[in-house]
Amino acid sequence: MTSTIHDEAERTGRMPKEERKVLAGTLVGTSIEWYDFFIYAQAAGLVLAPLFFAPLAEVNPGLAQVLSFATIGISFLFRPLGAIVAGWLGDKLGRKKMLVFTLILMGLSTSLIGFLPTYAAIGVAAPILLITLRILQGFSAGGEWGGAALMAVEHAPNGKRGFFGAFPQIGVPVGMILATFTLWVITSNMSQEAFLEWGWRIPFILSIVLIVVGYVIRRSVEESPVFQDLQRRKAESSAPLGQLFRSHKKNVLLTAIIFIGNNAAGYLLIAFFATYAVTVLGMDRPTVLLATTLASFGWLVFTLFGGRISDRLGRVRTFQIGYAFLALWAVPMWFLIDTGDIVWYFVALFVMTIGLGLSYGPQAALYAEMFPAGVRYSGVSIGYALGAILGGAFAPMIAEALMRSTGQSWTIGVYIAIAAIVSLVGVSLVKETKGVDLRD
Repeated sequence: MTSTIHDEAERTGRMPKEERKVLAGTLVGTSIEWYDFFIYAQAAGLVLAPLFFAPLAEVNPGLAQVLSFATIGISFLFRPLGAIVAGWLGDKLGRKKMLVFTLILMGLSTSLIGFLPTYAAIGVAAPILLITLRILQGFSAGGEWGGAALMAVEHAPNGKRGFFGAFPQIGVPVGMILATFTLWVITSNMSQEAFLEWGWRIPFILSIVLIVVGYVIRRSVEESPVFQDLQRRKAESSAPLGQLFRSHKKNVLLTAIIFIGNNAAGYLLIAFFATYAVTVLGMDRPTVLLATTLASFGWLVFTLFGGRISDRLGRVRTFQIGYAFLALWAVPMWFLIDTGDIVWYFVALFVMTIGLGLSYGPQAALYAEMFPAGVRYSGVSIGYALGAILGGAFAPMIAEALMRSTGQSWTIGVYIAIAAIVSLVGVSLVKETKGVDLRD
């Protein structure tokens, strides 16, 4: 059925309605998932330290901020578990049901954070509950990406896997744009005291609305012939973990290494730059959030561009260009940021998104093509989750620690450059995958 749809598309020159539904489902779902995830990352840099780690914040504000950033990393440790459980249940219940489940779980966890009492109200129970909900967020994120990526890539027309695979990828910058824009609107319309007291809760609670929107859109994919075909193929796309690690442990390790540089740099864009600009450089918070939002559009555009050109240049070559660019820009951009000028701050972040996009757009296609059908679902999900742990999990915390120990922001750039070079080496060890038969 899928080949018939693709043949019809080639004759008419238009994307079939079923394929548009699949792409919309992957884009909207991942956008909402990552809005939820990024709202927490932004809040960790702006308000969570004094609210949930109050005694430590009073004695040592810097250490409290490091601990707040560490709660971002804790959730990453549970992503592999989410990937394993989602893959196993997906075999029994179908991929769509698991994608809807992870969406709801992420949204509920995020919304509940918006209702949490702070340390001043319930003491040590506050950070415990916060970390518990953060763990649920990580579990949900671990189960989301693999299914969304394969939904797009496995049903792409010949020669367009990179482009189709970029749609779940651009859900990340879209989610960040939504999160940062929401915070900008809120902080622009209330005092800093009001934001710290209750305004920070609004973007978390708004997640309830997004859950409803995402649920309706993903449910609409249910009758699509493309999606029904995907569910049938899903039974072929998962395998026991023992088989995966016996025969494909090298590719699992490589997928994790390939993601380190992009994920580390991406999470600094998500969670660290705005905090640094406001707390260290003394820049205006609403203005910084607006500039970060606008720069994130670069991430969206270059991610889509990276997926598209990988269909011509190849996945590996596109990754190599992206990581080389990221490594070269990682240190110089800090000298622009440290001017304290909002225009140069925007330029620094926007230029960085070129490297981010080129090393992220082709990821779904590359990962899907690295594994045979029998282990594909488990392979891409677990590799992605492990790469997130090694890359972005503790990147904001490491950046904060580097800044406080050296007093030099460019050392954070050195850290990102090293991570990008490690990933560049990893992707260079992969034989070009473009054009392989996904049915094997």
